[in-house]
Amino acid sequence: MTTASPTADTVNSIEHDSATVSATEQHVSHEATLFAEPIFTIQNFTVTNALLTSWVAVGCIIILSLLIRRKIQTVPRGIQNVAEALLSGATNLADSITGSPEKTARFMPIVFPLFVFILINNWLGLLPGVGTIGFIETHGQESAFVPLFRGGTADLNLTLALAIVTVVLTHIFGVIATGAWSHLNRFVSFNVLLEIPKEIFVKKNFAAILINPIKFFVGLIETVGELAKVASLSFRLFGNIFAGEVLLGTMAALFAYILPTPFMFLEVMVGFIQAMIFAILVLMFLTVLTTEHEHEASPSH
Repeated sequence: MTTASPTADTVNSIEHDSATVSATEQHVSHEATLFAEPIFTIQNFTVTNALLTSWVAVGCIIILSLLIRRKIQTVPRGIQNVAEALLSGATNLADSITGSPEKTARFMPIVFPLFVFILINNWLGLLPGVGTIGFIETHGQESAFVPLFRGGTADLNLTLALAIVTVVLTHIFGVIATGAWSHLNRFVSFNVLLEIPKEIFVKKNFAAILINPIKFFVGLIETVGELAKVASLSFRLFGNIFAGEVLLGTMAALFAYILPTPFMFLEVMVGFIQAMIFAILVLMFLTVLTTEHEHEASPSH
């Protein structure tokens, strides 16, 4: 009985396959990207890892709401007691900003859930497995690691969507509170142009020829400021959370056990502060835009 020895072609083929596997393993990498990676597609709708994390955050909010509602008692205990304490503290803080309990009661159903959603998204990105559990996707000779989950607020798409929706809501509340014409004149001051003849011929105030057009252009600058609100809200939140992800990834690459721990606590605080800043700014925008423009200019009236 004889045993066939491997031929030169077989040995070369095995070496070639080993080299190919080694090259593929060497090319597998994952870098922090500014965009969220797609995970799967439903019809023509692409689900990204950041969107998947946002859905988890919504699920957490629903579960917490059901648990609190299920255990509601006259004398609060446990999770109901914690929830009421948080809501009471948030209401007191909102009162100090709006200066009116009526406005606080009107705005809190928007601002507080927004704060909770952003906070949970910020903290989900810090959990073990988020950003580290995923699959390898091959494109030609290159292979890349794609995480299944990524912090939702580390995706500019989510923060930009939140900013646009909240700024639009501030204008809707502004129209409801002050009227469409008054709200429009906050940004495009037709009133100051229409008052020029009255100021000149009736009140003999010839300075209105210069002052009122300046007021008109100041209103146009306010319009640009509304676009700046969207950029400010979205990029501030995205920049801080994304920078935190990069920082933690760098620290973990240097030393995976003890070194990242203080930075983890730092990011917990940053996540809370950024959610608070976003909610407070939205509350301030709502308060300003639901106040009569004339009252802002001359509080004594």
